[in-house]
Parts: sequence; structure tokens; C-alpha cells
Amino acid sequence: MEADTYAALNQPGVGWFAMIIIGLLAGWIAERVTDSDHGLFSNLIFGLIGAFLGKYLAEMAAVPVFGFFRTLIAATIGAIIVLFLWRKIRGR
Repeated sequence: MEADTYAALNQPGVGWFAMIIIGLLAGWIAERVTDSDHGLFSNLIFGLIGAFLGKYLAEMAAVPVFGFFRTLIAATIGAIIVLFLWRKIRGR
């Protein structure tokens, strides 16, 4: 494999397409954990908001978040927190 290709595949961040996939997965996992019933678009929104919250909380705890799986874990934790707060605000 060429050095440029290897360097591009070894970057610690994720791209926008991978972030959409992570948001969908994190929203879906959070939906299952919290026994909620949302659609695909809601899962994406909760997952993406959860990704920002999870990254913020990880930075506060000095936990490095990079790559697909660490971002997915942080996004899932954040999405669970967002869904929990959403359900408390909505009164369900």
C-alpha cells in the first residue's frame, strides 16, 4: 500500500459520512437501551447531538475520542443521556 493511502486511512478523526453512520447507530442503540420508539430521522438527530455531548463529556474526563469505535461509544453514551433528558422534559 502506498504511504499516502496508509496515512489517509490512519487518521484519528472520522469524516462526515462516517459521522452520519455513527449518528444513526448511536441513535438506534440509545433507542433500544431507553425503550423508546423513534424513526430513522429522530435516531440520526439524537445520535448526532449525542456525539457532540459525548465528545464534550469525554474531553472533560480527559478520555481521548478518535476513530470509529471510540466515537460510536461516546456518541451512544451522549445519545442515551439526550434521550433520557428528552423523556424527562416531555414527561413520559
